[in-house]
Amino acid sequence: MGQYQYRATDYQGKIVEGAMEAGEERAVVLRLQERGLIPLRIGAGATTAAPARTPIALPSFGAKRVKNKDVLVFTQELSTLLAAGMPLDRSLTTLTELAPGDLKRVTGEVLNSVKGGSSLAEALAQHPKAFPPLYVNMVKAGEIGGVLDDVLARLVDYLRNVQELRDEVRSAMTYPILLTGVGAVSVAVLLVFVLPKFATMFADLGQALPLSTRMMLGISDFFTSVWTIPAFVALAGGSYGLWRYVSTGKRRIALDAFKLRMPVLGSLLRRMEVARFGRTLGTLLRSGVPMLQALDIVREVATNQVIARTVGDVQVGVREGAGMATPLGRSGTFPPLALQMIAVGEDTGKLDEMLLSTADYFDREVRNEVKRLTSLLEPVMILVMGLIVGFMVISMLMAVFSINDINV
Repeated sequence: MGQYQYRATDYQGKIVEGAMEAGEERAVVLRLQERGLIPLRIGAGATTAAPARTPIALPSFGAKRVKNKDVLVFTQELSTLLAAGMPLDRSLTTLTELAPGDLKRVTGEVLNSVKGGSSLAEALAQHPKAFPPLYVNMVKAGEIGGVLDDVLARLVDYLRNVQELRDEVRSAMTYPILLTGVGAVSVAVLLVFVLPKFATMFADLGQALPLSTRMMLGISDFFTSVWTIPAFVALAGGSYGLWRYVSTGKRRIALDAFKLRMPVLGSLLRRMEVARFGRTLGTLLRSGVPMLQALDIVREVATNQVIARTVGDVQVGVREGAGMATPLGRSGTFPPLALQMIAVGEDTGKLDEMLLSTADYFDREVRNEVKRLTSLLEPVMILVMGLIVGFMVISMLMAVFSINDINV
């Protein structure tokens, strides 16, 4: 038996919090339902106090992007409330009281719009930084088909998969980034504080120094000169300007194509794009969004312009009555396995199912590739940092030994 904290609501929207002992979370859910409560959150840990009731009409001081995790929790709780039979306006009222930070303001404004006669999709569309077109169109399809709670459940699966993959990639990159930062700080300390003391000592002796020592002292002089900060500012400004230049128009397409062709990373990016394409399109189709409209949304949310252009070609093919697999194959971006799975889905009439299966497969591939790369990256970075610091130390020792030889 374990201790579980829960947050639930009754059918009047009153929030109830507490704790109970149970063998598993499912038992907690059943007990709450027997008491006429709708479970919202269940888990181990301290129960957080219920947020104070606040007026629903909250002022907006500029549109801020709501955290993806907050949108996921909002969607999950809204799906739970609607599936339990609670009316939409009462569900939104309850979630407004529970929502954190900027999402509280957004949820309150959505509630006001719904009370004013707007559909949920129309209300959500007024907040594109919190609810992107994919989200809004899926909700719209759910409202039209009368299956809003089912569509929200699919949205929860979609958002959770995206969030889990993002978290895994970030977690895998945390140690290499930390290692790089520590190494950079160590090298900077040596260049700025340690080597200048050697430079003063060598200058007093007036002896010729080895080439490697002169190189390190020259680098140290640069880092301790008055030109260091202006040089780095100019470098940062030039890099930003170059990035802006290559990220517009046809140059953006060329840059995105180069990303997909890069050794090692290109293969990883391609798999990520294929997984995103399959999950987004599959989720939209399963939710009842028409094919052409779904493709338009996929093209809009694509982060790589090569993929976006490929989706545009698919749209043209679909309008002309052709399938998806052929134009996708012509792009040269999608792996043969993905093309075969999509073709099978078209032939069997289970395209949405095969797209989601494709996404699951390539998500696993991305996770495995990230783990493999980080496992290789860590020793390589340690070796590189060791070589840099070792070169600096050896350069100083060579100078000391050369001076001793001359004195002897």
